[in-house]
Amino acid sequence: RADLPPPRSELFMDKHLFNLKLAAKDLERNAKQCDRSEAAERVKLRNAMLKGSMDAAQIHAENAIRQRNQALSYRRMGARIDAVTGSMSGVVKGMEAAMRSMNLEQMSKLMEKFEREFEHLDVQSRVMDDTMANASTLSTPQAEVDSLIQQSADEAGIELRQQLPDSGKAAPVGTSTVSSEQVF
Repeated sequence: RADLPPPRSELFMDKHLFNLKLAAKDLERNAKQCDRSEAAERVKLRNAMLKGSMDAAQIHAENAIRQRNQALSYRRMGARIDAVTGSMSGVVKGMEAAMRSMNLEQMSKLMEKFEREFEHLDVQSRVMDDTMANASTLSTPQAEVDSLIQQSADEAGIELRQQLPDSGKAAPVGTSTVSSEQVF
């Protein structure tokens, strides 16, 4: 009996499973907050376009896209945590059965599997944290911004050519009005 892990190890694993499930719920809550922020930015985008402020509209479009990408990142991480939690739940149940049967070899294998799952989650968490940090600081692709502005204009019934800054002639979204003299 001296070779058996202390009974606290079972509580330790249950605590980690609980914390992982809680983290997954927090990530989903954050994703929903990003969804709400994206919707608010879309409203601001539409209002800016109605006022003819294309610079503000572009900023709101970038913010909306950033919020959408952030929500996707949160959901991906939540799904990974759910998968690891499910796998770890199986390990915990296997350990309980092994402890009841006093099979030390089986318990040792299950503990190793548990440690691997936990390390795998740790690596994924670090990668996802880095990805999410980079996603929020990187600029959004101009094509996505232009597409969202066009979509919002279509939904609002706004003719974009009339709303764009006029430099002699209207330019469709995504094209440049820079003359050849201004190019370096």
